[in-house]
Amino acid sequence: MVQLLSQLGSSIFSEVAAWKRKAAADGIDVIDLGIGSPDQAPSLKVRQALSQLVLQEDMYAYPALKSGMPFRTKAAEWMKHRFGVMIDPATEICTLAGSQDGLAHLAMSIAERGSIAIVPDPGYPIYTAALALAGVEPYFMPLVEEHHYLPQLETVPEEIWQRTSFMLLNYPNNPITAVADLAFYEQLVAFAKQKNILIVHDLAYSEMGYDGVVPPSILQVEGAKDIAVEFHSLSKSFNMAGCRIGFLVGQKEAVAALTELKANIDYGVFDPIQDAGIVALDEAMHDEQFVRAGNIYQRRRDTFIKQLHQAGWLVTPPHATMFIWAKLPSLNGGDRCDGSWSSRMFAKRCLEETGVVVIPGDAFGGQGEGYVRIALVESEMRLIEAADRLGQFIQKYA
Repeated sequence: MVQLLSQLGSSIFSEVAAWKRKAAADGIDVIDLGIGSPDQAPSLKVRQALSQLVLQEDMYAYPALKSGMPFRTKAAEWMKHRFGVMIDPATEICTLAGSQDGLAHLAMSIAERGSIAIVPDPGYPIYTAALALAGVEPYFMPLVEEHHYLPQLETVPEEIWQRTSFMLLNYPNNPITAVADLAFYEQLVAFAKQKNILIVHDLAYSEMGYDGVVPPSILQVEGAKDIAVEFHSLSKSFNMAGCRIGFLVGQKEAVAALTELKANIDYGVFDPIQDAGIVALDEAMHDEQFVRAGNIYQRRRDTFIKQLHQAGWLVTPPHATMFIWAKLPSLNGGDRCDGSWSSRMFAKRCLEETGVVVIPGDAFGGQGEGYVRIALVESEMRLIEAADRLGQFIQKYA
């Protein structure tokens, strides 16, 4: 059991948390740009709905005793509005306590023990943790800058494809912020049908595109519902991370499998949360005053990167997500054999000397070495302060 638990998450996250506690104990003013937890509240309409619903006496039965259809119906309506995709709420949607809930359990419900799942490297840690729980072997697909962080499917050996249960992708991507267009998904769907594998797409950042980027759904491709499922989350796009609400949509068999497994694990999402989710989705579709989360993070990105550039760190601006995937600057006195700095050393020293928390890239896999992930989860003024501190740190070791 201890060995299994050790596979469930990156130890670097625990290390960073310990560094942060020590810095705070030492009296350092910490600016936490580590974890991607929104610092904004849901809209007033969502909060008002939630506050009213929790006072209703009929809201405290097990959620599974009700149909759950209202939220699924609204989610299907939103999929049609946002992506032009027709979804059957009765058979093609599974309500989840956040997309991570589904990501953690999907492999158990659809993959045989000993089979393979292809996962991205770098990738969100729950992807591989879920495989460990399910007894599924990961095959790491390198995502590298020279290929625009898109998978090179032809590099995977045929014997791997023959043992593969599913392939997991995430665009817009956490941590590397890369985006994919519909043409990529069209090629991917055709390839998946040829290989007879399921595509699992994590679209948690669908509403957080910048510079005119509107992230598509893989389900927009004709026939994609035959071989693909997609996770959606209200956490980041609607600032409802603490509410824990999301859904899986797509291929009926996979949706049914996860629904059945979840029925044996919990009794569903608290009904007021589901109803608040309905309000959030409805507001996004019909309220002209609705402010997209992407608008806020684009302004923060522009402010932060401008300040970083002035400080001498020329990071690449992302076109989506709430993160910056930053290549380490050239510094002296590093901990590696060539004198360069590892991601972990950079993050640790940065926190110790500046109070700014960033996540070392190797927390997300071997391909993340040489990078750090920075979350835009503070106000613009605090981001300017963080950029100034980072600039002074870089100049010190340049």
